[in-house]
Amino acid sequence: MLKINNIEVTYLNVIRVLHGVSLAVEDGAIVALLGANGAGKSTTLKAISGLLRVEEGEVTDGSIEWKGERIDRKPAEAIGKLGIIQALEGRRVFKHLSAEENLLVGAYYNPDRHAVREDLAMVYTYFPRLKALRRNTAGYLSGGEQQMLVIGRAMMARPRLMMLDEPSLGLAPLLVEEIYDIINRFNAEHKTSVLLVEQNVRIALSIAHYGYVMENGRVVLDGTADFLKNNVDVKEFYMGLSAMGTKKSYREIKHYKRRKRWL
Repeated sequence: MLKINNIEVTYLNVIRVLHGVSLAVEDGAIVALLGANGAGKSTTLKAISGLLRVEEGEVTDGSIEWKGERIDRKPAEAIGKLGIIQALEGRRVFKHLSAEENLLVGAYYNPDRHAVREDLAMVYTYFPRLKALRRNTAGYLSGGEQQMLVIGRAMMARPRLMMLDEPSLGLAPLLVEEIYDIINRFNAEHKTSVLLVEQNVRIALSIAHYGYVMENGRVVLDGTADFLKNNVDVKEFYMGLSAMGTKKSYREIKHYKRRKRWL
């Protein structure tokens, strides 16, 4: 469904951030993009959604294809109309609008008002707390409620591919579990593909079918979720499960065998 072919991304025509990144998202799959802060995960999502240009970034090499059509040269609004929807990191809500008005922004391109009402009811089934808070000003919601609002707004756009950037950031563990359960249910019930950027490797791999690990603007390892969960280096470096209490960097490891697709 989505195929990224060896892309390089440069900011201000000077700063190269991605160095030959390749990945794929199969139809209906949940794919996790993992790695430490600054690895290039968010930049990869912005390259897909077309938001790089807002930050004076550009895909300078390689290509991004959606269903066989090249999209890396399209503007962000055209990419959004294809059903590729990104929820940005940092719980970016319209603070002076109500919670329900924020959700309705996600349905901006849908002219069918009846369908919009149905989608709103659907979001409230996933996030009943938002229904109770629908008239509250979004800026006064808690961090967890704002994260629910951001994901619900993405759902309102009827995404074919929903890209979520650090949905667990700054949230309590129980709330993280709740949000990830909702993402998993939405994927299963609507067959929506999900590309998930996350530093919390354990929770991301609990729902993902496939994963890619990034470091310093490169994909250094990929495989099925089970493969990554059981990989010694992933467990040691990203899950803190080293028996010796020490961590190692992927920069020291030279022998990964890349896999092509999940089964």
